[in-house]
Amino acid sequence: MAACFHPKPTINGEDDSVILFSTSSSPQGSTSPSSSSYHSPPPSLSSHHHSRTSHKLTVRNLSYTIHLKGSIPDSFLHLAQKPKPVEVLKSVSFVARSSEIVAILGPSGTGKSSLLRIISGRVNDKDFDPCSISIDDHLMMRSPDQLRKICGFVAQEDNLLPLLTVRETLIFSAKFRLKEMSSKEKEERVESLMQELGLLHVADSFVGDEENRGISGGERKRVSIGVDMIHDPPILLLDEPTSGLDSSSALQGIELLASMAKARGRTVLLSIHQPSYRILRYISKFLLLSHGSVVHNGSLELLEENIQRLGFQIPTQLNALEFAMEIMPALEASTPKLTVVEDKDSYESYPRVWSDEGCNRIQQRDYDDDDKRMGNFWFFSNLLEIMFLCSRFWKIIYRTKQLFLARTMQAIVGGLGLASVYVKVRKDEEGVAERLGLFAFSLSFLLSSTVEALPIYLQERRVLMKEASRGAYKISSYMIANTIVFMPFLFAVSILFAVPVYWIVGLNPSISAFAFFTFVVWLIILMASSLVLFLSAISPDFISGNSLICTVLGSFFLFSGYFIPKDNIPKYWLFMYYVSLYRYPLDTLLTNEYWSLRNECFSWRPGNMCILSGNDVLKSRGLEKDTRWINVGIMFGFFLFYRVLCWIILARKASTSTI
Repeated sequence: MAACFHPKPTINGEDDSVILFSTSSSPQGSTSPSSSSYHSPPPSLSSHHHSRTSHKLTVRNLSYTIHLKGSIPDSFLHLAQKPKPVEVLKSVSFVARSSEIVAILGPSGTGKSSLLRIISGRVNDKDFDPCSISIDDHLMMRSPDQLRKICGFVAQEDNLLPLLTVRETLIFSAKFRLKEMSSKEKEERVESLMQELGLLHVADSFVGDEENRGISGGERKRVSIGVDMIHDPPILLLDEPTSGLDSSSALQGIELLASMAKARGRTVLLSIHQPSYRILRYISKFLLLSHGSVVHNGSLELLEENIQRLGFQIPTQLNALEFAMEIMPALEASTPKLTVVEDKDSYESYPRVWSDEGCNRIQQRDYDDDDKRMGNFWFFSNLLEIMFLCSRFWKIIYRTKQLFLARTMQAIVGGLGLASVYVKVRKDEEGVAERLGLFAFSLSFLLSSTVEALPIYLQERRVLMKEASRGAYKISSYMIANTIVFMPFLFAVSILFAVPVYWIVGLNPSISAFAFFTFVVWLIILMASSLVLFLSAISPDFISGNSLICTVLGSFFLFSGYFIPKDNIPKYWLFMYYVSLYRYPLDTLLTNEYWSLRNECFSWRPGNMCILSGNDVLKSRGLEKDTRWINVGIMFGFFLFYRVLCWIILARKASTSTI
């Protein structure tokens, strides 16, 4: 495994502007008009560029084994047998230096992605071996969490928010990860980075995705690179950055990385599948893997020499890497004999096995200085995170037209439609039954009306996992911001639903009763929103999440006391009556409707004898006391409870995320 740290740069006046190349075969070519517009950073920003001390990333004898867990059927069929562990990586060693690109190649399933994820710290603590990691011959004796914050890692998937523009995506990333910078410095950093990445011409275009039209695939990949480069890491790791791109976009991406590596003194490691001939010239070193072992570590010329020593002749239509893939078994068998050390600092000059005593003697650096300095500003930092997240949430809600319009129209149409069915309900025995049916259906409608937010939560979850695992912000800040932004929006939705239902149906004419009815509708929607947020955290996809929501809500409705009285519920199911989200708001709405009408009669016998009063209606539901505010407290407790559960689950997932 390997680790990296963020050196303290020294400012000088030297302009290390990045000049990117065109898609021509010549590395010195200029950018064509058809390609992305790459320019040198403006002179005003050159003073912010830093000269870097060269660094050496060394990986020594890195091994990684997966211990598979047997499935339930396997445990019955093979009680005495355990699944055999799978060796993903076997004693991988190499050296990567500043200003160079190291490409990791090999057939599918050879451990390329696993190697990058381990180096970037995206591995469990139990799988983290600090004695396999060193920078400038100093071992990283910290947990992998520190590596996640320091190393830039670009995953194969572009986990971006499609409804933000390119500039907004990078600005928010700068706000989260460059907390000690002023707003002006963050903006200058973003403008400079967009210029380096060739994104100025699409700065105000939406990122987009498969459903929302936006920038091209190559530009989206560059935005992903920019998000993980905003804090200027000395080591950048990319998992198949050319995957899914056409040859021109792939070449532009590698040209970009090569120029940035040289101009900024950055070490770049990337995995790639059979690069084209024009891409090869930008790569400094090749690490060829087969079955988790290194079969080549060095330049392309060295690989050609090794192939020739084996007695093979490289065909003219193939390059050395393409031919090496075809003769991989021969290369793997001959690796110990053909390994050639290109420089004295290569991994072959280090001992194969390090003792624990030797490991502990090595000087270790303290990489927690930044965290200690930020500790004094913990509260202020959290407050800023919440403010930035609120701003981003609001932009996304406003631009998610289907959610914004769906919730608004659902409240208006649902309220008017329901009111049109129960127009001016009479105050008699039938009217009492109709009011109960109205409240029960309204509950079912309101609690199920938040399901459409599930796909949006699922889409945001991958971005959340990526950003939180990199230390951009805390899960708690995300949950607080989500609550702050959605509460007023859902309150507006509750008013749109409550007004037509209450006054057209002709419920209790008291203004205080109407205000309380609207407040309860708001709490119902908040509870439903928290429940959906919690279930989205534990659901792997939309289909399973939707099924889980329907099952949970159906169970709550069944045990609400509306269909089956409490006394008739089997004892082993009685707990569902107390945890049902339907029970408390249903009782609250009934109490709100009839408590001030306890002495009013709704059904008479001949001779002016009252047989059904408001008090009788309440007693039939066991509501002999005014428990409205107790029920409000319970509903608010459910609202907080599901959000706390969601926070715990997301925090756990973020701590083990490999995104």
